[in-house]
Amino acid sequence: MAYKRLTDRIEELKIDNPRVASSIKWVNIINAGKDEIDYLRRNYNFNLVHLKTAASSVSFQRPMIFKGDGYLCLVLHFPTLKDENIVAGEVDFFVGHGYLITVHNNTLKVLTHFFSLGKKSPDSLLSYSLESSAILLYEVLGHLMDDCFQLLDDSSLKINEIEELIFTRQQKKAVEKIMTFRRNIINIRKIMQNHKNILQSLMEMESSLVEKAAIKKYYSVLVENSKRIWEMLDNQKEMIEVLNSTNESILNDRMTDIMKTLTIFSVIVFPLTLLAAIFGMNAKYMPFIDHPLGFWMILGIMGFCSIGMVTFFKSKRWI
Repeated sequence: MAYKRLTDRIEELKIDNPRVASSIKWVNIINAGKDEIDYLRRNYNFNLVHLKTAASSVSFQRPMIFKGDGYLCLVLHFPTLKDENIVAGEVDFFVGHGYLITVHNNTLKVLTHFFSLGKKSPDSLLSYSLESSAILLYEVLGHLMDDCFQLLDDSSLKINEIEELIFTRQQKKAVEKIMTFRRNIINIRKIMQNHKNILQSLMEMESSLVEKAAIKKYYSVLVENSKRIWEMLDNQKEMIEVLNSTNESILNDRMTDIMKTLTIFSVIVFPLTLLAAIFGMNAKYMPFIDHPLGFWMILGIMGFCSIGMVTFFKSKRWI
């Protein structure tokens, strides 16, 4: 195994098993610019259109696969967490006989960690035993998809947190977390929705070192993982929708109770306001006006009306 840092943005890892005649070169490029594209153009016979996809200034909104002369070019996206929000991290792959090139902007830390693992412990890689770029691509994709499972496991914990907030009557906090979670689930679904088709097409990849049946077996695992991810996303989407409906029901119940209280209060106060307005008209011959206890008599009438309204509401079980 030999590691080289060619430039600040280009790293090269040579995976060489002495028991196998061939070797694999893994070139990892971060934030590819003009110099990095020129490096690929000089050292590999890639189509210029495919090279442009690797530029950091170019971003695709959907996964793609291109077949070149003796190589495959892949554009794939994987979800990553950034400031509590899920965003898409793009990785461009060039895979051919004896080499794998990954181009990304370093948002997917799991890819950087796997490259570091290859530097420190190359014999732990499956590709070290088989020395096939197709198998190395399988391992890279496998680690990226494992990171998706970790994100979904974290999402399950957040669902439990949201449920706890809802049933401890912390609706305002729950609403904010529900909206963030729903947006993240939608983003993951957009990112992962076409992966299965791309992975199925990779099952037909050919290698001079590994039998086609073996490649199909390895990549079928990735296809199954993509299906499991989609099933987990469907389950989490349904769960958050149910929790959102539950939270809205509790909020509506609370609003109904508030409106009910305000309505009862206004109905009780209404006759008092009416009596105060009537006796405040200063009309001639108003009852109780000239009586020594007139003020207290009017207050008594108001109190009687209030008690009558409260008694009526209680009899109807409105309060």
